Amino acid sequence: MHLSTQQLDRAVGVVLASAAGDALGSQYEFGPPLDDAVTPEFGVGVFGHEMGEWTDDTSMAMPILQALADGRELDDDATLDVIVTRWQEWALNAKDVGSQTRGVLSDLSETTAQAATSRAESFHRTTGRSAGNGSLMRTGPVALGYLDRAEEDLANAAGRIAQLTHWEDDNVDACVIWCLTIRHAVLTGTLDVRAQIGWVPIDRRARWQDVITEALAPGMHPRDFRQGNGWVVRALQAALSAVAGATSLRDALERAVRGGQDTDTVAAIAGSLAGAMYGGSAVPLDWKRKLHGWPGVDANDLTRLACLAARHGQPDSEGWPSAGLMPVYTRSDYLFRHPHDAGVWVGSLAALARLPREVDAVVSLCRVGTEQVPHGVESVQVWLVDQPHRNDNLDAVLTNAADVIADLRAAGHTVFVHCAEGRSRTSAVAALYGARHHDVPLTQAWQDVQATLPRFAPQTFLREAVERMVTADNDDRAE
Repeated sequence: MHLSTQQLDRAVGVVLASAAGDALGSQYEFGPPLDDAVTPEFGVGVFGHEMGEWTDDTSMAMPILQALADGRELDDDATLDVIVTRWQEWALNAKDVGSQTRGVLSDLSETTAQAATSRAESFHRTTGRSAGNGSLMRTGPVALGYLDRAEEDLANAAGRIAQLTHWEDDNVDACVIWCLTIRHAVLTGTLDVRAQIGWVPIDRRARWQDVITEALAPGMHPRDFRQGNGWVVRALQAALSAVAGATSLRDALERAVRGGQDTDTVAAIAGSLAGAMYGGSAVPLDWKRKLHGWPGVDANDLTRLACLAARHGQPDSEGWPSAGLMPVYTRSDYLFRHPHDAGVWVGSLAALARLPREVDAVVSLCRVGTEQVPHGVESVQVWLVDQPHRNDNLDAVLTNAADVIADLRAAGHTVFVHCAEGRSRTSAVAALYGARHHDVPLTQAWQDVQATLPRFAPQTFLREAVERMVTADNDDRAE
């Protein structure tokens, strides 16, 4: 199955937005609901997680994501054994592990999927319940391995992975419904939860119809499901109401956090679906810069892993996203100072090999290899395709790119901005940066950038988008 650039962007969103929601909700966990006038911000978490650090929600999703990125199959017992082993290793030093998950992982006869499932069942029969939301919070990546496979296969995998730690039927049903909803959203860009209820056993469908109907009712908000949202059913309802009532990805995650109580988990769950609808390119760059939480993994790595997971571990014809170096255009080796800011350099991919020593941050508007940005230099990677009708969040992406340059400069960084050839995307973002952050009239900004870049040739759709953004800025100032 060939995934379009928009579908691949949405596959990335499943992982990236979930991690962002998780980290955003961390400092509000166990707290009261927030008023709509309050804008949630990244901060130090209740369990000591750093600003922008994701919690156990995303950490437990990581072994699933990495297994898929390695090309493993989730219906393979050996793969599930690896996942359980990595969970157990992670739990030894984790800042926070759910009580039910810890109860299963800390008392295994052997580190295998069979032993974990058996222990989860035993835990359930001993306590009489095991429907915490710890299975749903990590389930998003499961869908990425089944974008081109039968829905039945995905339903089986989602249920089986849920029961590695959470045995109760509510967990199985919730994960099945959520994974299938994510799959549908990645492939189509639309939300359709009801159609996925058919994969739940027939005797439980009516109940789930009622659950979903309640969450989708007009005006419903995660605050309406805050009591007991540690229960997988309430967590699903809270996350669904956050997404269904939102106008954007950011709005969905902020709504989820405003719901209160188990904020990081509800926002992580909501993020997996919101990301599947809006795409990873809808996650603000200032959020992406903060995200971390697994050794050696940041937002750029999450993007890479999600792409590989959606492609069964296979890179594209040029080796992306696995290759250390992406091919460069030797006749387009450009490196020049930005005409409106001497602390910003603009150019092409090839120039990464000869950056001035002063450059300590790179904003990439094209694909880069894992080793292409010099070590120790901050790498901000922007999802921007240089073809019309291939960017679902074009205006926001361009604005984010210009704004992140300004943010980096305000923090004292010297920045290099580039695309593959220093021709189209670099020209557009450089002009927008000059107009938006240095008050240069747009016509003059275009002329100055053209005089700077030898192969200046922004695509028409990029020119039009930049003009829309500058016009909107001018209208806002006039008000």
